[in-house]
Amino acid sequence: MMKPRVVPIVITAAITASALFGGWAIYNQVAVASPLHKAVQAADGVVSASKPVLSRDTVEVDVELEAGSDLKAVYDQITNTNAGALGSRKLELNVASHSNELLDGIWSNSLFAIAEAMETKAYSNIPPALENAAKPYDNVTVTSEMDDSNVYVTLRQEEAVKYVVLPRAAATLEVW
Repeated sequence: MMKPRVVPIVITAAITASALFGGWAIYNQVAVASPLHKAVQAADGVVSASKPVLSRDTVEVDVELEAGSDLKAVYDQITNTNAGALGSRKLELNVASHSNELLDGIWSNSLFAIAEAMETKAYSNIPPALENAAKPYDNVTVTSEMDDSNVYVTLRQEEAVKYVVLPRAAATLEVW
């Protein structure tokens, strides 16, 4: 009986593993990440976007929006344009906020009411909570929108803006 040679077997296994994992990495970069990055940068209202970070369940992208951009519209446009590239992964946009102390304070003052609304799924309580917290300030505008997966909150005061995306899945609320 012939004795197997260890060195050729190890070399063949290493080459095969390199080809498989290298091919998978190239596929992810060429077929998923690169088109997604181009589409995110081309979306209306997006000033800049980072390269997508791919994981098994999510695609995470850091974006900066133009002043006055509609957060939900940008999110919808990116999701709808790239449904094929995303597959079953969930898109997570990390939106750069150019906030100030006033907007952060308004968000902090309304956080308990918003957390309660999210936990009890009483989403209609979110706009009044935000409006009550912003009512004392004349130059602050509050926008809140919702779709089947997220609640989108935008607080604006002149040049300052705070964007918050709240996932509607209860298990992921702790990420706030």
